[in-house]
Amino acid sequence: MKKDFNIILAGVGGQGIITLTRILAETALIEKKDVKTSELHGLSQRGGSVETHIRFGREIYSPLIRQGGADLIISLETQEALKALHYSSKKETMFLVNDFIKPIFGTKNTLPSKQIQKELEKFSKEVVFVPASKIVKEKLGKEVLAGVFLLGYAAFKKLIPLKPNSFLKAIEKVVPKRYFQLNKKTFTLANPTNYE
Repeated sequence: MKKDFNIILAGVGGQGIITLTRILAETALIEKKDVKTSELHGLSQRGGSVETHIRFGREIYSPLIRQGGADLIISLETQEALKALHYSSKKETMFLVNDFIKPIFGTKNTLPSKQIQKELEKFSKEVVFVPASKIVKEKLGKEVLAGVFLLGYAAFKKLIPLKPNSFLKAIEKVVPKRYFQLNKKTFTLANPTNYE
């Protein structure tokens, strides 16, 4: 049995990647796991690339995930998933991708989601695209909740070996009190039985 679980969170500034990292870390702690996290790119620039590493298990010595060492890559922006490819292993890694593209400033040609999905499938055992931004905007009016929705999706689909109830406890600890009910609603909305 594998001793640790390694997650890459990828996206752009302003999508709440750091908050999601804190929620994941707190969830692992609630379940008595050793956990390490690391922030790597562009955190100060809204719209710039952001990437964090989360590792948890019995004993974790380094916060960084090696090349080909990710179990799960959660990308809040479709193009950012391509940038995380070097963490992927065909046999081990799953991608959970928000089907949302933020146009890159000064670039006219953006790859369509279907083409990006085909590229990801060459380097992964499973690729799942979920229109998280669209769902939360329609149901809750706030696109920034897409990340919490994806965490809920991953928890309910058992893509992450942590319990949904532990995530809810972590969300209550991490997010400001006034936003807890909205985040709880977002997380539970992600249970696939609610929309499939």
